[in-house]
Amino acid sequence: MRSSRSAPPVHPAHSSSPNNALRSGLALAGLSAVLLVLVALSWSPLISFDRWTANGLHRWAVDEPGLVHVNRVFSDWVWDPWTMRALIAVVFCWLWWKRERLLAVWIAVTAATGTFFQQGLKAALDRDRPTWPDPVDSANYASFPSGHAMTATVTCGLLLWLLRTHGAGATVYRWSLVVAAVSVVGVGLTRLFLGVHWPSDVLAGWLMGLCWVAFSIALYERYERSQRQ
Repeated sequence: MRSSRSAPPVHPAHSSSPNNALRSGLALAGLSAVLLVLVALSWSPLISFDRWTANGLHRWAVDEPGLVHVNRVFSDWVWDPWTMRALIAVVFCWLWWKRERLLAVWIAVTAATGTFFQQGLKAALDRDRPTWPDPVDSANYASFPSGHAMTATVTCGLLLWLLRTHGAGATVYRWSLVVAAVSVVGVGLTRLFLGVHWPSDVLAGWLMGLCWVAFSIALYERYERSQRQ
């Protein structure tokens, strides 16, 4: 006999297992750790690739001042870490207004701790940035990992997760995914073109940013499941 009771609705946030996010986070953490060790040990093939790529991009940048200006606009304004933090602040206010206050705080803490982590790692490793006799741009602090790349990755990853968990339509989510991918890849490429980072710095920013988001999602969804049991 079929029961007259209907199953309780499932919030989209509960449709994925936190174990999937945890496994992804662990895999990304492993890749990040390998890259960190190779940079710390100045592994010759990696350092040679970094220098070869940086030299080629710098020669291109010196010959294209107009393209340098475009890259600086995107790097310093559109995809700047402070722009990303402003987006997180807007999302925090929106979630707080919707009375999803734990999630609001969770998003803010994830973004803030990601910044503290990458700044601490910069200070600990203290990797020199590329230096040029004719620089087209400049940057402060140590080089590894790229703060622009990691901050954009964390911000876009969190925003995509929120769209998925709040039931965004397929079209909206697909276009958001495209915008996020262009932003994350784009900011890394601008930092390379402007000669202020090595390729391994940018790669580390992407990997560590994805890792940070994956662990945050896993912990939040595990906490939510524990509260429903």
